[in-house]
Amino acid sequence: MRLYYAPHTCSLAPHIVLRELELPFELIRVDNRTKQTADGRDFRTINPKGYVAALELDDGDVLTEGPAILQHLADLRPDRKLAPPCGTRERTRLHEWLNFVTSEIHAGSAPLFQASLPAAALAHFRERLFKRFDYLDGILADRAHLMGDPYCVADAYLYTVLGWRRFFAFDLQRWPGLRAYEARIAARPAVQAALAAEAQ
Repeated sequence: MRLYYAPHTCSLAPHIVLRELELPFELIRVDNRTKQTADGRDFRTINPKGYVAALELDDGDVLTEGPAILQHLADLRPDRKLAPPCGTRERTRLHEWLNFVTSEIHAGSAPLFQASLPAAALAHFRERLFKRFDYLDGILADRAHLMGDPYCVADAYLYTVLGWRRFFAFDLQRWPGLRAYEARIAARPAVQAALAAEAQ
């Protein structure tokens, strides 16, 4: 498998999961500005949408969209329990969390990257995102992970998008449950290995 990634993007989540599952893969960096891969290809020929993550399977098929990639990977190694079995209510709960992270935290952070927006608009989007953080802080006050235990692919995704706050100059002091959660995920060896690999 080949994972096409760019540092500081949502492609970190499948990168973490590949390492959690100890699956063999090749990591190929994409320049988000030029859309060129590190091996000299036009990334848009791999993913016409033009953004990471993209996972090229051994048969040449390409998967896109983080939540879909994460579930596909987890199902390759069901013994690792990074996703509940398909058809169970717990799997539906995982879908619920993945949708929340993608629509409320990932998409909710996107406007904050637009520094050209008026200050009032940025404040509005920031406060909306902070309300979602309030919700997560309450959930994580008495559980180790989004679905309790064990750790799952949604945790890799939430950890990834929480990291974007470094670009917006705010911390998690207001949300102790969320802050402790982020520290727990950051301490995982697969997370540390993925971050180290992307920093090279």
